[in-house]
Amino acid sequence: MNPATTKTLYRPVGQAELDLIAAADWQRFPPRLEWQPIFYPVLTEEYAIFIAEKWNTKDPNSGYVGYVLQFEIDADYIAQFTIQNVGGPESLEYWIPAEELETFNDKIVGEIEVTHQFAKDELTK
Repeated sequence: MNPATTKTLYRPVGQAELDLIAAADWQRFPPRLEWQPIFYPVLTEEYAIFIAEKWNTKDPNSGYVGYVLQFEIDADYIAQFTIQNVGGPESLEYWIPAEELETFNDKIVGEIEVTHQFAKDELTK
């Protein structure tokens, strides 16, 4: 991959979302649920780790598991979206409207990869 043409992004997910991504051969993120108006990939692995470890492992809807995913996206495509600061200098993410997710998926370059995994039981040991 040419770093000038792609941008590395991260996504914290729970077990159900990971299973859907695996079922899509690690190529696509699943559609948003009706109550999810945006898809939010994050800009740093550190921020994704924080969410996966501190939020997903406490969430029954995530199966008390958090994964950090890394993927490449077409740099020209993602440049149309404004970076959102949602709490601090490290809390940076893109807000992709749910209706744009299919196009977003088409702009992923290569496979979505798991870089970290956290489980509630492992954190209490």
